[in-house]
Amino acid sequence: MNLILLFPEDFVAPDRVLLTGRRLRHVLEVHRAVLGQSLCVGEAGGRIGIGRVLRLDEEGLELAVAFEREPPPPLPVTLVLALPRPKVLKRVLLAVTSLGVKQIVLLNSFRVEKSFWKSPALVGEALREPLILGLEQARDTVLPDVLLKPLFKPFVEDELPALSAGSTRLVAHPLTERPCPREVSGPVTLVVGPEGGFIPYEIEKLQEAGFLPCALGERILRVETAVTTLLARLF
Repeated sequence: MNLILLFPEDFVAPDRVLLTGRRLRHVLEVHRAVLGQSLCVGEAGGRIGIGRVLRLDEEGLELAVAFEREPPPPLPVTLVLALPRPKVLKRVLLAVTSLGVKQIVLLNSFRVEKSFWKSPALVGEALREPLILGLEQARDTVLPDVLLKPLFKPFVEDELPALSAGSTRLVAHPLTERPCPREVSGPVTLVVGPEGGFIPYEIEKLQEAGFLPCALGERILRVETAVTTLLARLF
């Protein structure tokens, strides 16, 4: 935890917070903080600053906080990702949040198992947890927006063109010989398929929406490896 992310319910006064649970345990066990020590804090959706330890014991962590700088700029990318299996989804969300992705669309495709859409990982705190961990890792404060789109064709035909307007439109596809571009200027909408890739019909529909297939080479990568590699290459 490189930043302690603070939410409205943590504040007991305009410049005081009281923390329990996971964040308290982390400060006790990992930071091994002491009275008077300064820790990096950030207000969810807001600025980053310093929290000075006023009280620290097994019951709670009280900090005097002051915010002084803006969070790092976001990556100019919208990530459209075919919904992976729940364990992989958590790893991907944590990684891309750390990298600064602020708009994530989870999409259905032919090779996505129907059971994935019923996973508890898509609901409430289970969905927020990897996003929060990603922000804490990267010293960021702005949570990404995550949209769930369980119908492929209506989304690609009716919503994706407007969502991606004004951006470079790319779809990662291992069966094309066209390499993924490097250091793209301006916003990007990146579509990444499931394990095994999109089927030909899905690639055709994405091309009709203006998306250019590209690949990372001859190797077939796992989703979590492909997503982070693509983002590193594009930006």
